[in-house]
Amino acid sequence: MRLTDLPGITLQDDEPVFAEPWEAQAFALIVHLHERGAFTWAEWADALSSEIHGGQTLAYYQHWLKALETLVAAKGLTSASALTARKQDWLDAAARTPHGQPITL
Repeated sequence: MRLTDLPGITLQDDEPVFAEPWEAQAFALIVHLHERGAFTWAEWADALSSEIHGGQTLAYYQHWLKALETLVAAKGLTSASALTARKQDWLDAAARTPHGQPITL
């Protein structure tokens, strides 16, 4: 895989550029799961394309997250209910974390 093969990736000096740390983490997670054999790049590209063209207007990396959620559930790596529970855990942790402090689950 080459970074230039991924549409929408901004590169600077052949390195991806991210607006927020979570975008880099999402990117790294997808690369890691691919390298571990969880899905092929063709499967990832199909999932991302379906998400982007699915009608929702989201920021680019939000499409990545939605596509990843769909793909890992389809592959049986997790369930939709586990993803929903984890999102709620995150929201609860964020709500109880003082501003400026790291959120821990």
